[in-house]
Amino acid sequence: MARSNGRDQGGREAIGLTRRGFLKGAGGVGAGGLVVTATEAAAQQQGAARASGSIELELDVNGSQRKVKVEPRTTLLNALRNHCDPPVTGPKLVCDEGTCGACTVLVDGEPAYACMLLALDVVGRKVTTVEGLAHDGKLTPVQAAFVENDALMCGFCTPGFVMSVTACLTRNPAAGEDEIRRACSGNLCRCGTYPQIFKAALHVSTAPKAGGQMKEGR
Repeated sequence: MARSNGRDQGGREAIGLTRRGFLKGAGGVGAGGLVVTATEAAAQQQGAARASGSIELELDVNGSQRKVKVEPRTTLLNALRNHCDPPVTGPKLVCDEGTCGACTVLVDGEPAYACMLLALDVVGRKVTTVEGLAHDGKLTPVQAAFVENDALMCGFCTPGFVMSVTACLTRNPAAGEDEIRRACSGNLCRCGTYPQIFKAALHVSTAPKAGGQMKEGR
């Protein structure tokens, strides 16, 4: 380390770096870094504050206009279950990460995970939940088939399966087993009721019935 007279023990001119100078310089760099970080953090906080305010949306849910006041980050599932009055609880909150299908709804007739959509995303679009299928207390053929074929156990996955099957058979009333299975591939049943679910769907499908049996080994 350099001496105070600027020369080392061998009499050579020392590099202009002392312990005190090093620490002072490092402190200055650190302070400068903190200033930048603090500035960036303040900007991020201001941006978050602007985006965190509530906004009022009008959603078309099951043919009715529903006004909700939510933050821009609010998912459709959250808006339906917690911000509609009365709440729309058919879509179930299970995984909340788009892997189980319990929250499946129809958006303009197409199945979608409500937990993966922002409420903002569906403004001006038609949202249908399982509550919107039956009319005047009369179940749809798909709903009735689920009941008749014991296609449910705990019930958490049931609304999502009903919506996926409904979309499939609306798109193709004569859908066969393979097509129905593909349509339900985004839905999980932890109780293992798949055979009865597919049986119910095939019961409604106008596809030719092969003795009312599903394929072997499926």
